Amino acid sequence: MTQSFLFSLSAVVALIPAICAGLRRPPARDLMFWATLAVAVAGPLAWTTVQMPEVWRTGLSAALWVTVSATVALFALLAAVTRQAWKLTPLILSYLLLLAILALLWQHGPERALRGAASPWVVIHIAVSVITYGLVTIAAAAALAASLQENALKRKQPTALTERLPSIADCEYLLVRLLIASEAVLALGLASGLATLYAEQGAVIMIDHKIVLTITAFVVIGGLLIAHFSSGTRGRVVSRWVLVAYLLMTLGYPGVKFVTDVLMA
Repeated sequence: MTQSFLFSLSAVVALIPAICAGLRRPPARDLMFWATLAVAVAGPLAWTTVQMPEVWRTGLSAALWVTVSATVALFALLAAVTRQAWKLTPLILSYLLLLAILALLWQHGPERALRGAASPWVVIHIAVSVITYGLVTIAAAAALAASLQENALKRKQPTALTERLPSIADCEYLLVRLLIASEAVLALGLASGLATLYAEQGAVIMIDHKIVLTITAFVVIGGLLIAHFSSGTRGRVVSRWVLVAYLLMTLGYPGVKFVTDVLMA
C-alpha cells in the first residue's frame, strides 16, 4: 500500500467511532461523543490540509474529500451551538463515510490542478461554495430524519434509528434555520461567482449547467422559505423539496466532477 492510500484510509476510519457513538443506547452528547467527533473532524481535515497546501486539486476524489471535511466541521460547530443537531450524527456521519470511501477508491483517478496564484474572488467563491454545499448536506440529513420520524409515527413502530434521531419538531426547527443560512451563503456564492467570471473573462454571466442547477437550487430553497413563513408549509412537503435542492446542488458540484473525471476521462 502506498503512503497516500494509507493516509486516505486513516481519514476514512476516523469517521467510524463517531458513528458508533451516535448509535449508542441511549445516545448522549457526552465526552465520548465529543472525542469521537473531534477525531472525525481531524481525519478528513488533515487530508485536505496536506493534499492541497499550494494547489487546488479539481478531481472527483479531492472534491469529495473537501465536501466531507467541510460538512463534518460545520456539523461539529452546529452540534456545539444547538441542542438538536448532534442527534443527526448517525445519518450525517454514515453518509460522509460513504463519500469518503468513494473518494478513497477514486483517489488515483485523472484530475488537474488549479495552478498559479488564485485571485481573491476565486478563493472567496470556492470557500463560499464549499460552505454552502456543507450546509445543504446537513439540511438534507435533517429533512431525511424528519421523514423517517414521520413514517415511524404513522406506523406507530419506532425503529432503533429513529429513537436516536431528533424529534420531528426539532428536525423542522433545525431545517428552517439551515435553509435560511444556506440561502444567504448561496446568494453570496452566486455573487462571488459572477464577480470571478467578470474579473477573469470580462463577462457578466455565462450560462452553463452548473449555473443553471445552482440558480434552480437557490429558487427552490427561497420558495420553500417563502411558503413556510407565509402559509406554514412544513412536514413531508418541505423535506421532499429540500432533498430536491440537495440533488440539484450535488449535480452542480460533485456531479460535474463525476462527468468530467469519470465519464469523459
